[in-house]
Parts: sequence; structure tokens; C-alpha cells
Amino acid sequence: MIPICLVTGFLGAGKTTLLKNIVARSRERKIVYLINEFSAKDVDGAIVSDENPNVVSIPGGSIFCKCLVTEFISRLKQTSENWPDADGVVIEASGMADPRVIETMLRETGLDSAYRLATVVSVVDPNSFLKLRHTLPNITAQIEASDLVLVNKIDCNTEEVSAETVDEVRSIKPTLDIVRTVNCEADFDLFAEHSPRGLQGEYAKCRDPNYAAFASEADFDPERLEAFVLANAERIYRVKGRLSGEFFDYSSSGVKRIGMDSAAEEGLAWVVRGGEEEYIRSELKGLEEESKR
Repeated sequence: MIPICLVTGFLGAGKTTLLKNIVARSRERKIVYLINEFSAKDVDGAIVSDENPNVVSIPGGSIFCKCLVTEFISRLKQTSENWPDADGVVIEASGMADPRVIETMLRETGLDSAYRLATVVSVVDPNSFLKLRHTLPNITAQIEASDLVLVNKIDCNTEEVSAETVDEVRSIKPTLDIVRTVNCEADFDLFAEHSPRGLQGEYAKCRDPNYAAFASEADFDPERLEAFVLANAERIYRVKGRLSGEFFDYSSSGVKRIGMDSAAEEGLAWVVRGGEEEYIRSELKGLEEESKR
């Protein structure tokens, strides 16, 4: 059977960085990468495909929600047919995913005859985890489903904050392996054997009231965009994509702007707090006009 490594973690925790590290360490192995974007704009898939051609992108929601799970199942079936001799499949779930239903999904669809769920890894950013863990239930669900948690970005946080995060994670699941990381640098077996987890979950509804996602195509002035995003940090969970020849990346850790030459199309993927999309879109129209001046 083909082993699966499932990567979870809230928006901006470092999942794509972890995938890039895995690609760099696994060039001699035939690994297929399934990348799930909550936004309809495929950003992560384009980034990873720059390094590895075996990438399947599934944008436009969570692979564990009712509206996208059928496509996810279809892609898994196609993957087992197209790469029957694959060394494994690495799946990056969207930041809002509740992965506890995966064992049920594999069993009910018969995919457990082609795949085994090997390792579930959750990437945690102390900034967002401590702030949102009690208000967004899927963050806790990701920890509950995991075998390994990477407490990432410890270089951006004090020892007290990192230690508090580790303690909070252990309070959710005391048996977890926990590794503190910088840039998700960690050495672990992607496809290790784990005992049955007995995960219990349900497919999520297609519209989670906690979130809204959309894409923007305008080429904003990067300085104005950064100021706008930081001024609305309480409304915005994530912004990422190609803008004016650079990669714009906002998460709870702040804004990063990196020069890039990537296959990613220009435009930004946005994930905002539920009920805030109309306001953000309206403000972006004004920002677009300012950027044209």
C-alpha cells in the first residue's frame, strides 16, 4: 500500500515551508504531493511544483468538507493509478481543515486497500495558536489528529511563549511527539508505522462561518498593501501570492515580502474572518485606485 503523510496546521504556521524542506530532502524518492488551498487561487501548489513535478493541486475549499471531498477522493484514486509504485504521498491540508475524518473516509471509500495513513504532522505557530485555539475549533482538531507537532517559529517568540505553546499542545494530546523548530527544520520519518488512532470526525459543511476566502487580481502598491493589512490584522487571517514581481506573505507573524521567480500567477489569496469579506473587498477597491495614481 502507498503510505500517506498528512500535513496540517493553521494558516501561516509553516506548512508550505515544511513541504519545501521535504522536497529538498527527498529528491531521490518518488513522492507525490497533494496540495489543498482553501482559496480558489492555487499559490502553494505552484510554489512546490517549482521544485517537484509530481504535484496535484486541489484549491477552492477544504478536502475534508462536503463540497470538495468527492474531488479529493477522485484525486487519490487517480494518484494510486498513475503512480502505483510511489514511495508515498504527502498531503498538505488547508489551514482550516479538520482532519479527524480521514480514517473514516479511507475506509468508507475502499481507499484503505490502496493507502495507509502513516503519519499526521501538525505545524503550530505560537502566535496564532495561543491567540485563536479557544475560538477556532479546527485548530484543536488538528492537534488531536496528529502523531507529531512541530512548534515552529521559535526564533520569533520568547522562551516563555514557546514553552506555553508546548504545554497547551500537550494538554490537548499528552502522548504527542513535539519538536520545536525554526523554518520547520525537523528530521522525522514521513511514512512511519503508527498504531490505529481511532479518529472520529465528520465532513465539514461547505460554508464555515468562521472564515471567508477570495482572490484578488489587482497589482497593488506593496507598501500601501502592507500598511492596509497590518491595520486590519484583527480581520485578516492570511494573505499570500505574487505581487509586482515579489511574493507577499502575511500571517500572524507579520508581513514578508520576498523577491521571486515562480510559476505562480500574479494575484493574492485572502482568508479573512467570517463576515468581513464585504468590508475587505470594499477597502481593496479604494486601495487599487490609490495604487494606480
